[in-house]
Amino acid sequence: MHSFTSSLHHCVFATKDREPWLTPDIRERLWPYLGGIARENDMKTLAIGGVADHVHLLISLSATMSVSKAMQLLKGNSSKWIHEMFPRLRSFAWQEGYGAFSIGVSGIEETRMYISNQEEHHRTRTYREEVITFLERHRLPFDDAMLD
Repeated sequence: MHSFTSSLHHCVFATKDREPWLTPDIRERLWPYLGGIARENDMKTLAIGGVADHVHLLISLSATMSVSKAMQLLKGNSSKWIHEMFPRLRSFAWQEGYGAFSIGVSGIEETRMYISNQEEHHRTRTYREEVITFLERHRLPFDDAMLD
């Protein structure tokens, strides 16, 4: 018997202290690198984007990959790569946590568009406001202190 799974997640994580480390030239190289990490670890990236202080990914996970393992691989390997490729960023780090929100197949295109429009989106909304919206939409309890 074969197993069939559909595990789609909109993941979001920020730089430590939301420092604006991710300049356009770094993002231009980081997005493909994140895609490569995913591919090497049996994940599929359907969209990658973000702004100077945070990243959004739409990923499809295999039946054997947990969200926490996926985030560990993506954040850990990309942090190491940033330190190696951009020595001036030796203070760079990702925040401790992440947000991961499941979506259905019918939400793929809407999520892709949302991720591709991050620059525009963040002209009027902060990262904090964005995360609160996700948490409320997915009915996840949180304490304001968790968002700092």
